[in-house]
Amino acid sequence: MTGTRFEFLQGAQRRAGLLAGTLSLTLLALSGCASTNVNAQWSDPQFAGKSLRGAKVLVACQAADLTLRRVCGDSMAAGLKQVGALPLQATDGPGADGAAESQALLQAARVAGAAAVLRTQLAPAASTLNPGPSIGIGIGGFGGGYRSGGGVGFGVSTPVGGGSVETGYGASASITDVASGQLIWSASATAPPSSNVNDQMNSLAMVLLDAARQAGLFPA
Repeated sequence: MTGTRFEFLQGAQRRAGLLAGTLSLTLLALSGCASTNVNAQWSDPQFAGKSLRGAKVLVACQAADLTLRRVCGDSMAAGLKQVGALPLQATDGPGADGAAESQALLQAARVAGAAAVLRTQLAPAASTLNPGPSIGIGIGGFGGGYRSGGGVGFGVSTPVGGGSVETGYGASASITDVASGQLIWSASATAPPSSNVNDQMNSLAMVLLDAARQAGLFPA
């Protein structure tokens, strides 16, 4: 093997190793992000120590799709039961997010004897193609190769095939004190893209209400 070809092969192997290491770190980072997480949270210190455990809480979900609103409502109600509250489902509406809707929910909560309103707004947060883009690393790809004499080339390819689009939803939840009409707590969370929207709603409800529990609203 000539010195030139030996140096080329060594260079190709080094480049392959570096790229493989970079891709490994990227995939590791992506796998760490593939979970439902709370992105931000806020609570009013004025209501610190106010427990809603055992209290009635009116549940309202807002989304463009009727089925999504219903699934969200069921998931949030189930989550409230898990933290010790008594959920009440709000009458399904068009999902408006204005001041008039807020006042209507507070009025409905007062009539039902609820201590608080749990309101969740849903919107698509991210999408992926399933099956998604694949990355191929191999010897004999484009560029740098000798087509004769047994030379080796190094290549990277990113073929993208057909598939279905999966959506990950984001949820912004808030809890309002009915007696005063004041916002007590709010948080936002996102779920990774998935074809199972029911599971997304369940995981969003779980992480959001666990955050509210940790904020002291549903003490054990």
